[in-house]
Amino acid sequence: MAANRISEITTPEAPRATGPYSQAVSAGGFLFISGQIPLDPALMTPVEGGIAEQTLQVMKNIQAILSTAGLGFENVVRMEIFLKDMGTFAVVNQVYSSFFPREPRPARSTVEVSRLPRDVLVEIACTAHFGK
Repeated sequence: MAANRISEITTPEAPRATGPYSQAVSAGGFLFISGQIPLDPALMTPVEGGIAEQTLQVMKNIQAILSTAGLGFENVVRMEIFLKDMGTFAVVNQVYSSFFPREPRPARSTVEVSRLPRDVLVEIACTAHFGK
């Protein structure tokens, strides 16, 4: 990707954008992935299960977008996690950490919010870098 161009990144392997936003945008050597919720990309419905299953689906959706851009989790520099209940933090961390087995791990913020789209339990956005 050219560092001075802004390009939209899309894949059918992740939930399609349902509003005035893109799945992801590359600009200035970075990939900015919009907040992903635990939607099954084929059905566009939330996956069944609790916080572990929802977090896994979100991470798979992010992985699909990263892969489409030619990147992997090793390129991720920042994650933003939004939880419906901070009491689920330990479970989210367990699933999340399986995608980042090595240092350096990305910078991250985690906040509890009163409500998420489709009343899901978790949403995650991230930024990745095209450099190694």
